This record gives sequence, structure tokens and C-alpha cells, in this order.
Amino acid sequence: MKRTTKILLLLVFLQMSSYAQTYQPNWASIDARETPQWWSDAKFGIFIHWGPYSVPAYAPVHEVDGVYEKYAEHYENRLLTKNKLFVDYHRKTYGDHFTYQDFAPMFRAAHFDPAQWAALFKKAGAKYVVLTSKHHDGFCLWPSNYSPKWNSVAIGAHRDLAGDLTNAVRSAGLHMGFYYSLLEWSHPLYKKETINRWVDEHMIPQLKELVNAYQPEVIFSDGEWDYASDTLKSAEFLAWLYNESPVKASVVVNDRWGKETRSKHGGYYTTEYDLVHNQEGIGDQASHPWEESRGIGTSYGYNRFETTDDYFTAKQLVDLLVDKVSNGGNLLLNIGPKADGMIPVIMQERLLAMGKWLDVNGDAIYGTQAWESHPSNMKENQVYYTKKGKNLYVICTQWKDGTIEVPNIKKAKSIQLLGSSQRIKWKQKGRYLSIEVPRVSPANMPCDYAWVYKLEDVF
Repeated sequence: MKRTTKILLLLVFLQMSSYAQTYQPNWASIDARETPQWWSDAKFGIFIHWGPYSVPAYAPVHEVDGVYEKYAEHYENRLLTKNKLFVDYHRKTYGDHFTYQDFAPMFRAAHFDPAQWAALFKKAGAKYVVLTSKHHDGFCLWPSNYSPKWNSVAIGAHRDLAGDLTNAVRSAGLHMGFYYSLLEWSHPLYKKETINRWVDEHMIPQLKELVNAYQPEVIFSDGEWDYASDTLKSAEFLAWLYNESPVKASVVVNDRWGKETRSKHGGYYTTEYDLVHNQEGIGDQASHPWEESRGIGTSYGYNRFETTDDYFTAKQLVDLLVDKVSNGGNLLLNIGPKADGMIPVIMQERLLAMGKWLDVNGDAIYGTQAWESHPSNMKENQVYYTKKGKNLYVICTQWKDGTIEVPNIKKAKSIQLLGSSQRIKWKQKGRYLSIEVPRVSPANMPCDYAWVYKLEDVF
């Protein structure tokens, strides 16, 4: 009897030990973790770039061609690297003796209302929010012990911006996450000869501080391009995150953990304004979770010099969401609040328009998957497909007259146009299912921008 008890206790101990240390600090082990389902089902999130760079709110828009050159959040680095456009603007506006650090006291967030932000994001139909807790300038939006004089509580707003928004977002029923930069342009330890001290004394401890304090369910790392993941000890941090942290079961991370890791390692792969470092696993027929991020305009951080011509219309944003989701991805759409905490009205309008569309058609977006048998010319035909369970969704980003031919479908129990009570007729034509488009008018059009036919019990 005693021997049996000892064996049982040993088995329980071994089982508990295996749970306590599931993931090892190497990519083979880290990559074996499945991406939590909540993120794959969410499909649409809000990105927020907000910091001292929101004070000058400048980047060239029409004078340059490259995507990165239009990022207002790179203001400090453009000054450090003597970029003529940025230097000339800075001297003309602020003078020769005004430094980037002088913007921090002006980043006051005087009108920041986190509950109002969260309500807007929920109305937009977003399911998660990712805030820049610290961008490449090193300025923290929480009272970090590792940046005691360069954070939003010590200077400027004198407020825990990350904490206040986290509470509001969660109260609204959304998932909360953080962007975190693995580099800092001006930190004295961030250089080749002291990079090990940077990692051990600043980066890893600060990341753990952020996770323990606010328990984010997304970590969007960035600034990984200077050093390999071994140098940054990324796998070691992720093993801690997955094994010991307070969000070990629910947290989702991206692929930016070292100069060799994009599209190769991490919970989900990333594109940025459709820029791809490694095409494998991203886009059409993606085999790995992935996400596109971009601003509504040309920059992530607020740029006061963008005009309406530089912003995506609501129609373009809905089409963008449909395109990414139909190819198995998520969309992380960025807003850039002003330094005073106000979200530009044009950004609010765009988000609310997307939310109005999702109120009608969200069933074709949330919790869906890419249809493995979809035609290769979805974008050209302006007809996209998603699937959920036994149902197929046919999403038309242009209203189609006459009939819509859906290939590779042999049956359907019923078909409905989401948001409409009209009866939809269809018939089988060999390997095609032909949907008869109903007659509509402005009085009975179910929504704007894109229209969804739900085909039930197809699979």
C-alpha cells in the first residue's frame, strides 16, 4: 500500500513538473506552442502609436516614396541620422537648441479619456487593442523602474497611460496587448560592446516588469533587426512567458525577436503596409497565423501634414479587412492620437464606419478561416470567401448584378444575404452554385461597401 502511494505521488510530481516547464528556451520548443484560439478568432484589432513623437507630429508625406520614410514616430532617429527633411523642419519650428527629449514635457495627454477610447474601439468592431508601451525612443507609457526619468508618470502627462487604458479596454470586454521595442536609439547600453548588459540589465527585466504589472495578452515586439535572437535572449524570455508568467495560457506574440526571426519564428507572422520579409507562410493559403498592420494614413504616429487624400476611405478599409481575413490573416489597424490624447475625428469616422459594416457582416469575419478551395483571383473578381463550421461566406466588395458563380460547391441548405430579409434563389450548375442576385434599392440595401451571402450547410 505504501509503495502504491509513493508511485502515485511520484507520477503526480512528474506530471506537475512537466506542466511547470513545458517549453524550453529554444525555437524548436517555443514554436511548438499553438497560437491561442482567441486571437485567431478575433480577426480585427486596433494598434496605437502614441508618445513624445506625437508632439511634433511630422514626417514628409509627398516628398518621399518609401514606406518607412513617412513614419512620424521615427522623428528622433531622423534627427540623429541628419535626415535633411526632418532636420530642416525641426530647426524651422523649434530652433537649434531644442532636443527630442524636450518634447516629453509637452506630451501631456491633457484630454486623454481611456473609457472614451475603449468605447470607440468596441463600436469599431475590434476585439483587441495593442498600445505602444515603449517605442524606439525608449519613452515608457508606464512608470518603469528601468526608465525612472523617461516615462509618462515622471514627466509630461504624469499619468500611467498604459495602466489606465488597460483597465478601460478590459472593462469594455476587449483583449489588451502591448507593442514593445527591443531597441532604444539613445540608450547608452544599446551598442555592440554593451549589448549583453542591455539585454540582462534593461530589456528582459523591463519586459518582465511590463508583463507582471499589466498582464497583456498580446506582445508585439519590434526593433529586432540589429541583433540575432540568441544575443537578445528572446527564446529565454518566451520560455518564461509561456511557462511562468501570469498570462502563460492566453498570451500571443509575433515574429520580431531577432534579425533572423520574421516569418520564421513566433506565434504569428507580420506584414507592415504589405511589406513582407519572407513570403512563406503569409498571405494566400497561409499555413501559419499572420497579421497585417498599417495606419489609416501613411504613418503610424500622428502626422499633422497628412490630408484626406492620404487616408484610406472607409470602403478601402473594409476591403482591406476582407482581403486579409479571407487569406487567413488578422488586421491590426493603427490610429495615431494627438499629444493631448484626442483621436483625430477622421480616424474616429473611419473606425465607426467599419463597426457599422461589421454589425451587419461580422459573422463572415469573426471566428472564420480561409477557404482552402477558394479561387486564386479573389481580388481581381472582387469576390472573397471565408468559412466557419459548415457554412461558407461569399463576400462581394463590389455589388454584382445578375448571378454569382461559386465554384467547388455541390450543395447548400439555404442562402441568405446578411442584413436582408429578401429570399435568395440559387441553382446548381455542375461544380458551380449559381446565386441569383436580388433586386435592391437604397431603401433596402443591407449595408455599404461590401455584401455577404451566407451559404449554410455547404461542407
